Amino acid sequence: MILIIAEKPSLARNINAGIGNMTKKNGYFEGGNYIVTWAFGHLFSLCDIEDYGGTAPGEGKARWTMEGLPCFPEKFKFKLRRDEKTGKPDDGVRNQFNTIKDLCLRDDVNVIVNAGDADREGEIIVRLCVINAFGGKENAEKCGKAMKRLWLPDQTPETVRSALADLKDETEYDNLASEGFARTYIDWLYGVNLTRYATIRTGKLLRVGRVIVPIVKAIYDRDMAIRYFRPEKYYTIASEEETKGCKVQLVSKLRFENDRNGAGYYNAVKTCERYNAEKAVVTDKKTKRETVKPGKLYSLSKLQNYLGKKYKMPMDKSLAVVQKLYEAGYLTYPRTNSEYLATAEKDKVKKVLGVVAKLGYKVKFRDDKTVFDDSKIESHSAITPTYIIPDKSKLTEEEMTVYSAVMRRFAAVFCEAPCLADKTEITVKVGDLEEFVLKGTVVVQKGFMQYDDGGVSDKLLPPLEIGDVVNIDFKPVEKETTPPKHYTIETLNNYLKNPFREEKAKAAKKKDDRTASEDEGEETEGGGDGEDDAEEYRMILEGLELGTEATRTGIIDNALRSKYIQLKKDVYTILPDGEFLIEAIGGMHISMDKQRTSNLGRTLKRIYRGTEKIEEGLTEAKAEVAEVFGRKNETGAPEEDTNFGFIGDVAGKCPLCGKDVVRTFFGYGCSGYRETGCKFSVKLIICARPISIANVRMLLETGRTSKIKGFRSKNGNTFDACMKLEDGKAVFDFGS
Repeated sequence: MILIIAEKPSLARNINAGIGNMTKKNGYFEGGNYIVTWAFGHLFSLCDIEDYGGTAPGEGKARWTMEGLPCFPEKFKFKLRRDEKTGKPDDGVRNQFNTIKDLCLRDDVNVIVNAGDADREGEIIVRLCVINAFGGKENAEKCGKAMKRLWLPDQTPETVRSALADLKDETEYDNLASEGFARTYIDWLYGVNLTRYATIRTGKLLRVGRVIVPIVKAIYDRDMAIRYFRPEKYYTIASEEETKGCKVQLVSKLRFENDRNGAGYYNAVKTCERYNAEKAVVTDKKTKRETVKPGKLYSLSKLQNYLGKKYKMPMDKSLAVVQKLYEAGYLTYPRTNSEYLATAEKDKVKKVLGVVAKLGYKVKFRDDKTVFDDSKIESHSAITPTYIIPDKSKLTEEEMTVYSAVMRRFAAVFCEAPCLADKTEITVKVGDLEEFVLKGTVVVQKGFMQYDDGGVSDKLLPPLEIGDVVNIDFKPVEKETTPPKHYTIETLNNYLKNPFREEKAKAAKKKDDRTASEDEGEETEGGGDGEDDAEEYRMILEGLELGTEATRTGIIDNALRSKYIQLKKDVYTILPDGEFLIEAIGGMHISMDKQRTSNLGRTLKRIYRGTEKIEEGLTEAKAEVAEVFGRKNETGAPEEDTNFGFIGDVAGKCPLCGKDVVRTFFGYGCSGYRETGCKFSVKLIICARPISIANVRMLLETGRTSKIKGFRSKNGNTFDACMKLEDGKAVFDFGS
């Protein structure tokens, strides 16, 4: 008998449909030579610190303590998942695992098939079930049963039958499993140790994770830049006079910085006089008919970008919908980072195109490197429709929106007729002072644009010809610098996929004086620059991204639920708890920036490729966690000290009532509050700057702190200042 363990009940049902003629039993299907059972996603989770010998809350200690921290298990242990509300073992989980265990141990089962989702998480979900069913990895390896892998790019009956006929040895996926286990262990080392450490230090639950922190920090940094932005006025010059019955707009590239004496306006006026004294003549006109390429097929993040931008659909919602469509057999595997198809899929694509053509789409197969490229696929191809077309009347509005987006992009990529546009450039020269290029586009054949809206729009130019004199009247135009934009679903996703794009753009600008896009993270649809595309995929395949397609949505959702950030329509902004998180861990010198996180991503990819062992990745993570615990969080210089101690630490005597001043969640407060009502306190973070317990001790002992560096004012300026006691309150002292 062949036992197939699916990751979820829905997948088990689809495998059952592919096999056919199976009977439903208690927790599994059976029929012919097959048994199909299922997990509920993760049945097992990593043990807590207390499970490695520490004292658990409720056993004499009600809260986390520093005892047993940092925790570096010699061997990581797993336990059955528990109910989130009660913390007790989940009966449903326990019963289903017992079913899996009994089936694995059945004498007539000689083949066990891992049918987890086709990614690293799915790989280890089922492996953990099998390992624990046999009482350990060594027992599982010696059980005498063949271990196989069922890899499904989609869940249609045809794909299931085809994959069952071509089962792979489980060992072929050992590196994928190693990456999955390494990711789980590394995230535990950072998340559990640093979350407890930061929570104990601040008295407030702070989720310090390998990916959640750089995500929140990106939004924090952008919002701080917006909050403290101060616009600056400048001038340019422009002309918009009528020629041949049409207005011709000429905007100079010159920029005149203003100052308190109005030099910018004065220089702009003088330049206008020089320009208006010259003759503006059309010196060149070029019209070229070009084929406009459609956007690429969708990866998960690009699909989420589109749905977020056009329909304001949050990432967790779009992922849930596309996952449901995948489980129903209508779409291919969703958690993909590629916009390309594998060359081995050409026959399958031809079959889908045949079905799509019957729906009225005018499509044809196109064997093109911009569509089929194995070098830009790690595990999964782009999201496409399958040959199974859903009954539209049975889809929800959101399901129809998502499915239509994927179908229309697929039809656009394989559209029979090309999209043709006449692109015109008219060059107008003003004396020998400046050359202006006017660009226009007229779509002459829609092609893929009849299906997908990722094309171009008509932009008509005035009817000018070479030799025409253009009427001009240049005038100063006052402009103002604008702040950066808040992150949107699209721009945050793009940042997380390539967190170093901005630095590279700035470096390129500095190198060759080119102007980078003002909209950081924005991207345009279409084929794009092949070299840039190759570089993008090189970075993705190396792991130089924050999170993955499979994990980012859940981590962002965690940040939203933790009230670190908020999402309104498709715009992310920081919340007070998010500001506290970033500023507090900064005060503790916990560095979980994008460089460190992306380096860990590269480590995971090296493990996947087999060039690094799990133990090496764990050594790196342990060293970085140990560094946080080993550091005193003090520089030795009072003006730079940010060590705010632990909850309950005594800072000194209250200047108002003489009771102890202790570290509290909010900062440093008088312990006599309940007894005497004394309200003396010093905030933990003032003007975005953590206040060290050493400086508070100095304040209480001498009435004044050292000069503290790094405060930030309401307008965003940084400043240094002492603090002093004045009428029983801590206030700034800007004296020497």
